[in-house]
Amino acid sequence: MKLFEHEAKDVFRAFKMPTPPGGVAKTPEEAKERAKEIGKPVVVKAQVLSGKRGKAGGVKFAVTPDEAAEVAKQILAMRINDLPVEAVLVEEKLDIAQEIYAGITIDRNERKYVVIGSAAGGMSIEELAETQPEKIIKRHVEPHLGFQSYEAREMAIAMGFKGKQISKLAGFFVKLWNIVEAYDVELTEINPLILTKDGRFLAADARLNIDDNALYRHKDLIEKLKRAPVEQNERERRATEEGMAYVELDGDIACICNGAGLTMATLDAVSLHGGKASTFLDLGGGADAERVSQGIEIALMYPKVKAILINIMGGITRCDEVAKGIVTARKEKGINVPMVIRMVGTNEEEGQKILNDAGIPFLSTMEEAASKVVELVKEVS
Repeated sequence: MKLFEHEAKDVFRAFKMPTPPGGVAKTPEEAKERAKEIGKPVVVKAQVLSGKRGKAGGVKFAVTPDEAAEVAKQILAMRINDLPVEAVLVEEKLDIAQEIYAGITIDRNERKYVVIGSAAGGMSIEELAETQPEKIIKRHVEPHLGFQSYEAREMAIAMGFKGKQISKLAGFFVKLWNIVEAYDVELTEINPLILTKDGRFLAADARLNIDDNALYRHKDLIEKLKRAPVEQNERERRATEEGMAYVELDGDIACICNGAGLTMATLDAVSLHGGKASTFLDLGGGADAERVSQGIEIALMYPKVKAILINIMGGITRCDEVAKGIVTARKEKGINVPMVIRMVGTNEEEGQKILNDAGIPFLSTMEEAASKVVELVKEVS
């Protein structure tokens, strides 16, 4: 479950973590009132469960309350990553001396939480890892010990802070860890954590994702938030309604498969051959022709898709039904991106005949299919 920034900051404040003064507004008039209450220049931020708000124009500054109302009007009219902006957060514009990154997530390879910090905040941690990996400080957390204060201090020192700043920054990391333990957090992140020119540390942003499997332990929080645990875009809602597992990614190749394991393996194969997946779409077991056609339609709704890779392991799912679904989708959906098909298993020969008759090529192995779809995307890019 992802929390909006203002919801996450409510949690932060409950753990005595400093945040800028401000409040939520759902109309330009409310934004104007929040700015009046603050009495200083403000930042107005879209409240959507999506990253990269700033790049999408969802974060703007205003000097006066009237300006705050105007930029709030602009932001409230936006959709960011297909999500409508229904509220903005109006906060004091901080006097920034330095932007810092602080976060905690799960390192599945190590099977431990990892605390991450960087004195070069303000940009995505993924981008920072590629361009300046030496500026990222990590500390894995021993499960039976938890994250200790001395480890937080060591991180602050490794990030280049001195004197009283060490204790102040270490305190942020410890409080983040306390939140992780209290709410079964998958990911929490402050980017940027601001060091102001007068020496204060404040969480200017807040990201908090709670493990869906642990939500039953946090019914009080869900009740307090007064909203559904998940906010979905149109494609995600459609997939959920159809009972399909669907996750959007940053690439351009839609991977449609049956079974989570096969879908993950397909994503890895695409990556191995130099491509990037746009879509994880698991049709589930026993998919018939109509379900396959629906899956293709949902995948094509995502504008990033430049090619589709369908990888089916026929067991309960019959390859002839899959082939019928592909042929139907191509006839009825006006597909204008290349499709690569790989399917083996139950009724494989019948399925291949249906595809042959329709002039749709197929490949025998996942490696061949992944290589082919990456090649096709490069041709159309």
